[in-house]
Amino acid sequence: MADDTETRTRVAGGGTTVDGTLAMARTEPASQAARNDATIIPTIGVEAFVALPDPGYQLGELIGRGGMGEVVVAQDLRIGREVAVKRIRDRSPSPDAIDRFLREARIQARLDHPAIVPVYELGTDAAGYPYFTMKRLAGVTLGKRLAAGGSVQPLLRAFAEVCLAIELAHSRGVVHRDLKPSNIMLGDYGEVYVLDWGVARVLADTAPGAAGAARLVTGDDHTTAGAILGTPGYMAPEQIRGADAGPPADVYALGSILFEILAGEPLHPRGEAALATTLSSPQVAPASRTAERAIAPELDIVCFDALAEDPAARPTARELATRIEAYLDGDRDLERRREIAAEQVEAARAALASRADTARATAMRRAGRALALDPDSHDAAALVYRLTVEPPETLPPALVESLAAEDREVNRDRSKKGLFAYLAVFGFVSLIPLLGVTNWSLQLAFWGLVALLTAIMYAGYRTGVTRLVPALFVNLAAVFVFSRIAGPFIVTPIATVGVLLSFTASPRLVARPWLIIVWGIIAVMLPIAAELAGVVPRTWWLEHGAIVSRSEVLYLQGRRDELALIFANAAWIAIFSGYAIGTNRRRRDLQRQLHIQKWHLQQTLPDLKAERKAAP
Repeated sequence: MADDTETRTRVAGGGTTVDGTLAMARTEPASQAARNDATIIPTIGVEAFVALPDPGYQLGELIGRGGMGEVVVAQDLRIGREVAVKRIRDRSPSPDAIDRFLREARIQARLDHPAIVPVYELGTDAAGYPYFTMKRLAGVTLGKRLAAGGSVQPLLRAFAEVCLAIELAHSRGVVHRDLKPSNIMLGDYGEVYVLDWGVARVLADTAPGAAGAARLVTGDDHTTAGAILGTPGYMAPEQIRGADAGPPADVYALGSILFEILAGEPLHPRGEAALATTLSSPQVAPASRTAERAIAPELDIVCFDALAEDPAARPTARELATRIEAYLDGDRDLERRREIAAEQVEAARAALASRADTARATAMRRAGRALALDPDSHDAAALVYRLTVEPPETLPPALVESLAAEDREVNRDRSKKGLFAYLAVFGFVSLIPLLGVTNWSLQLAFWGLVALLTAIMYAGYRTGVTRLVPALFVNLAAVFVFSRIAGPFIVTPIATVGVLLSFTASPRLVARPWLIIVWGIIAVMLPIAAELAGVVPRTWWLEHGAIVSRSEVLYLQGRRDELALIFANAAWIAIFSGYAIGTNRRRRDLQRQLHIQKWHLQQTLPDLKAERKAAP
C-alpha cells in the first residue's frame, strides 16, 4: 500500500448469510469512496491501520412481534454489543407498509430523549427489505407492573419521564397516537422508555438538521379514510370520531394511563366496548371510582384535567409532568385537601346513619382519609376517636367472628392453666391414702371426677371451646364428693371458690352471671342439705359452742394428721391462687394493651376538649 493510499469502510446494502449473520458493509478504496462522499477519513500512515470485522449482526431469538414488524436480539459483530433488530414481518410488504416502517425508524431516531429508545442504524437486507437497529432493552412493561401491584410512587416518577418524552415529541411535531401501559417499558435499573412509534402522526418536520436529510412524510400519514389508529380505552374521543389526532390526544392517553396507576383499574373496559364509554363518559376522577385507595387530591385533579372531553381544556404533556413532579416533591393544595376532608367526614356520617352491615367500616375509612387529608380537622378527629374507642351498637358479622376467635384463644389459655390446676389437685388427692382411708368408694369417685375434669380442660385447650354443661355438673359433683372427704366447712369452701374463679373467666358464663351465682349457691348448700335430710351421713355438728367436723373418707388423729390438715389448706389456697393469678394476668395485659393503644391514639388526634375549653 502506497504512503498516500487511503481506505475507509462504507455502509451499504448487505445480505443475510447462511449462518444467520446480517451482512452490512463492504470495503472500498479511498478514491471510490471519495467519489461517493464528501468526507474522507485519512489513515495515519502506511503501517497504521486497524483490522475490523465486516459490519453485520449475528441474529438471535425473537423477542417481540407486532402487527407489522418483529424484533429479534442480535450481536453487533463490529462493536461487540447486543442490540435489537426490528424488521418487517410480511415477506411481501406493500409500499405503504414499507413507508410506515421507515417513518417509524426515522421518527424514533430523531426524538433524542432518554425515555425514547435510540436508533443506531437503518438499512436493508439482501432482499431489499428495511430494518433498523436500536438499543436492547431489559425490563417489564408498565402494564405488567400494574398487574403485579405495588407502590405507586415509583410509577408516578416513571410516568413523569414519559410525559416529558412525549412533550419532546410534540415539540418536534410528532404525535404518538398509541400510548398505553404495554408501550411503556420500565428498565431493570430505573430506565423508562416509550415504545412503538409505528402509528405516530407527523404534524411538521421540525427535527434539527432536517434540511437536506431524508424527509418525513406529513399530513394524513397515507391512512385509509375513516380508519382509527390507536388502542380502545386509551384513545381520545376526537380520535374515535375520526378527527386528526393532535398533541391533546396523547395527553388524553396519558390521563388514561395515570388513571390506571392511581385507581388500580382501567378507565374504560377492554376491547371495543371502550369506544362507547370513551364517547359517553370520557372524564372520570380516579377517587370517584375507587375511594378506598385514598388517592391524593392533587393527583386526582390532574388526572381529571387530562381526561377533559374538550382537547383545548387539557394540559400539555409538560404541564402534566410538572404537576406530578410537584406532588412528588411535596407540594400540596391545602385548601383543596380541607374541602375533600369535609366531604369525607359528611360521607362517613352518612354511612353511619345508613346502619348497613358495612356502615362502620366505610365510615372508618372515610373518617381516616379525612384526618389524613386535614390533620387539624376537629370533626374528623372526633369521628375517628369515636369509631375507634366506642363499640358499635350492633356488631358486624366479621367483627363477631373476630371476637369469637379471640374468645377461643383466651379459652385455650384459661383451659391450659385449669389443666395444670387439676393435675395439681389430682396429685394432691393422691396423697390422701397416706392418712388412712376408711371409704375407698368415695376416694375412687373423687379421683375419677378430677380425672374427668382434667380431660375437659385438655379438650378446651386443644379446641379453644369448653363444654360448659359437663364442666358445671362434673365440678358440682366433685365439690360434693370433696365435702365428704373434708367436710363442708374445711377446705371445701376454698375448692368451691376456685371453681367459681374459673367460671368467671369464661366469656360465655360471664354473659349469664345468674348461672354462676346459682351454681355457687347449690355447690355450698347441696352437701349441707343432703346431710340435714339424712341422705348422707353427717360430717359436722355443734357441740359445746364449737363446730365439730369429721371426714367420711379419712380417719384423722395425732400430730401428723394435724399438720397434714394445715398443709392441705395451704396447698389448696396455693393451687387456686396460682390459677387466679395466671388468668387475671392475661386479662390485665389485655386491658393495659387496650389502654396503651387508646392513649397513643389520643396523642395523634387534636386535643378537642382542651381546645374547646380554651375557646371564648
